This record gives sequence, structure tokens and C-alpha cells, in this order.
Amino acid sequence: MNQITMIEPTFAEAVVAIEAAADLPLQKRRQWTCALRQTAKALDKPLEIIPARWTAVCLPIGTLHHTRLGLTKKTLDNYKSNVRAALRWFGKEHQVPVRGAPLTPAWMILREKLMERRPRALLSGLMRYCSARGTDPGAVNDATVDDYMAYRGATTRLATNSMAWRALARAWNGNIGVVRGWPTQRLLEPPLKEAEGPLWQQFPVALQLDVESYLGLLTKIRRGLNGKRIRPCKASTLRGRRAELVAFVRMAVRVGVKIETLTSFAALLDPDVVEKVLEAYCKKDGGEPRIYTIGLSAMLVSAARLTGCLDADQLRRLDDMRASLDDDRREGLTPKNLTLIRQVLVDEVWADLVNLPARLMQDARSLRDYAPVKAAITAQLAVAIAILTVAPVRLGNLIRIRLDENLIKPAGPSFPFTLVFPDYDVKNRMALEFPLDPVLTSLIDEYCYDFRPTLLRGSNDTWLFPGEAGGFKTSNMFSTQITERIEKTIGLRITAHQFRHAAAAIILKHRPGEYEVVRRVLGHRSMQTTVNFYCSLETTQASVIYGDIVREQMVRRSRAIA
Repeated sequence: MNQITMIEPTFAEAVVAIEAAADLPLQKRRQWTCALRQTAKALDKPLEIIPARWTAVCLPIGTLHHTRLGLTKKTLDNYKSNVRAALRWFGKEHQVPVRGAPLTPAWMILREKLMERRPRALLSGLMRYCSARGTDPGAVNDATVDDYMAYRGATTRLATNSMAWRALARAWNGNIGVVRGWPTQRLLEPPLKEAEGPLWQQFPVALQLDVESYLGLLTKIRRGLNGKRIRPCKASTLRGRRAELVAFVRMAVRVGVKIETLTSFAALLDPDVVEKVLEAYCKKDGGEPRIYTIGLSAMLVSAARLTGCLDADQLRRLDDMRASLDDDRREGLTPKNLTLIRQVLVDEVWADLVNLPARLMQDARSLRDYAPVKAAITAQLAVAIAILTVAPVRLGNLIRIRLDENLIKPAGPSFPFTLVFPDYDVKNRMALEFPLDPVLTSLIDEYCYDFRPTLLRGSNDTWLFPGEAGGFKTSNMFSTQITERIEKTIGLRITAHQFRHAAAAIILKHRPGEYEVVRRVLGHRSMQTTVNFYCSLETTQASVIYGDIVREQMVRRSRAIA
């Protein structure tokens, strides 16, 4: 990142001022300077580039979590409180404006003329930045905004994307000719997203009927190219497929296809039309097709085969386009999942996650007498997280666990549970079985006997995780609760599905190259699927091994020299 020249006092200057303040008690000076230094360390930034203004740092400081910093909650809270007090003292003693650098007279006059709250708020930061830089209102241009956004991104958590830039430029341009004395130069407004295109109701009726007919076929059992039976699609899949087709039509209209010519599914899937649309999607992707574009091409081929709306030559052309795009498919994990894996591969982070269920169950016990529902939900989350750490099943299977059906004690009541899913209950028809240890069994038993009845509300359902409205708990709600409770308690953001990636990473860390173990734990049908997803983790492990070799050689050399 380019070096940012600060335009306002920093943590470093605040530390110097506090240490030199003879009117402050020695103990307070030590507490404040320690808090400033420790907070800068937690933010992983030098004291010299952190603005000494509470409004500039309150958001990033608010994201700090005591567990990830190796602190107690009380200690971190004390640091935050002391930093806030120190910066408020520093601001008053050294005339640091509450909202940033002071405005020059020229900017002060313009700001006073802004009567509406939103333009004032949007332009305030730019005005203060220009004041500190000595830039007069008449000299502001797109380069000024570019520099301001760079400074804003480096020193605050405020947005710097095209939407933020557009809002600022519009606020500026909207005052031209309206506010007396406002500079006449206009700022560039990043373009809005292209128009969405025609609505579903504007599609030709015949095309609407063909789309409905295709979606109807997906609700029935059918056979794939290999002759295997394909299950009916879920309602969520149908909604997604419909949305893809609507977006496809709108993109076709954007690239010049007349909506009046799309009178049937055959017309929509005509290779000439599809080629134009896929090229437009690739251009939108930046030249390299994304997963959505690659998947869309495969969906179109599948739809053409299922409906039989194209002849053999047209279908072959369509499949060639799919194959060409498929060559650009990137295997492996997304950057977001890789970020998560780098965290869980740290022993202390994984240990915090594995030990979290016991902590949550302890919290549930303390809440039970005066907040029974809250206690039951806490215990429910403890069990769900514990299961995911040793049995990383898909969320759809997790929420549908039934007592005495999926969660059984084959050797009798005094023996541990086994979690089983027959093949017909699993997404890829691979039966799953996970023997659970006595510790997890005890946790589940405690939940079932002491907390689960509160959530059943008089029902006799056998769902392990009953929902508020009856039946099993909804996937969106449960996934959100799991993610938020983990993040709040230990500072790690992990979704229910990402437990599967974490499991693969942990296995390969301790058993490098044993993809068969990963495949069986995750229930992949194909070994290639497992390798494609997780082979990049071998690079991490190889780097660790190489680092160990280098360090060992350095130790040997130092011993030899000694």
C-alpha cells in the first residue's frame, strides 16, 4: 500500500502529549498510553498512521475480539474505555476537532450554505480533507476525490467503493447552480448498474408457458445421460432456475436481441442467441468466466436436452460452448473459504472452536432457572456445533436429525450415540455414519433431557432441533444462530457449511495426502471432487514442511558455529 501522509494528529502524537501532561495523574498516563499502544498492536497498525480521533477509530476498535487477541473480555473492554477517554482528553487539550481536520474559511462558508443533512454528511469528509491539504473549493477535481478515497480507505472503515464515490459526486454536482458560490466543475459519477431489462410479465406469453413447462419437468423424477434416476428439484432450486432464465432473457435484450423474437424456449436457447449472451456475461466477468457463467452454460444445455427443443446440430453447438467455458473453471476453494481455513489451521483457533460447546452448555446451565428458553437455545447451539466439529454434515441433514432414527445407540442406552444418514437422505446418495464419543453423547443426553422439552412446547416430534413453529428448525435461522454465536463467543466467523472445509483442512494437516479419508468424512461420491477442492491445501502443508527444514538447518549451522 502507498504511504499515507496523515493530515491530522495520530496515536503517536497523543502518546507523546499524554506522557508530557504533568496535570494528569501518573497512573492515568500509564493506563492511557498502554491502551493506545495495545490497541494499535491489536489493529496491526503503527501508532503513526492511526488518527487520534475517536470517531475515526471507533468502528475498527469495535470489531476487536478478546479471544483472538489472547485477552480477557474485561481487559479488552478496559483498553477500549481508556482509548476513548484518552482521545477525548487529547482532542480537548490540543484542539483536535471531533469530526476531523478543521475547515478553512472558504470551506466553512460553503458548508454553512448546505441546508440539507444528507449532502452535508456526504461532503463533510471531503471538505475536511481538502481543508487539511490546502485545496480550495475551486480546485477540486476527480484526482482530488481519488486521493481522498485512498486516505479514507487507509484511515477509516468507511466505504470507498463505486457506490460511495457516486453518492459523493452526486452530492457535489447537485449543488452546482443551486448553492450560491458553489464551484462549477462537475465530478465524475461512476455509472449505475445497467437497467434490469423487461419484467417477467413483458415476456412473450408463449415463452412464459415454455419456461413453466420446463420448470414443471424438474419437479418429476427423470434420468440423466448415464441412465441414473434424478430426484425432483426442491422449491429453492426451482426459484433459482427461474431467476437464471429471467436474467438470461434480460441480458439477451441488452445485447440487442428483440424480446418479440423470443417466442419459445427453442428461440431462447438458439445457439446464436446463447453465444451472444454468454459473451456478454464473460465480458461482464472481466474476460474470464466466473462460476455463475460456467454453471449457466451447463444449465442451458441440460434444459435443451430435457425439453428436446433443439435439433442435434444445435445441441452440439450449445454443448461445445459449455465445454469451452468449462475449461476455464477454477478448481478449489474460494478466497473466503481459504481465509477461514487459514484461521482454523492455527491450533489455538481450532481448540477454541472444539471447546466452545462445553462453554455454551455451561452457560445454558446457569440460565436455565430464570431464562429457560434462552438456556434451551444455547444448549441447542452447543449440540449443533459439537456435532459439526466431529460430523461435518450438510446443513440440510443437520436440521433433519431425528432421535432414534438418525441419532441412535446401537449397543444400548448406556453406550455412545451413532449418527447415521441413509443414502436417500443425503444430497449425493452417499450413506453417512459417524460414531460419536462418550463426551459428545453426554452433551446430547443432557440437552435432550434438560433443555429440549422446553423447545418442543408440548409436541411429540422426534426432531433433535425442533423449530418454534413446529417441525424442525429452519436452515436459515439455524445457520445464522450458529455463525453469530461462534463469532460473538470466540471471534471466529464460520458458517455451518464451512465446517466441512475446516474438517478437510484439519485432516490433511495431520494426514497429508490422505484424500480418501476426507472423501469418506465429507461423503463425496467422487475422489476427484475431493482432490479438486482441497489439493491447494497441500501447498500450505508443503510450505510448513519446507519452513521446518530451513529452520532445522539454521539451528544446526548456529550450533556448528558455536
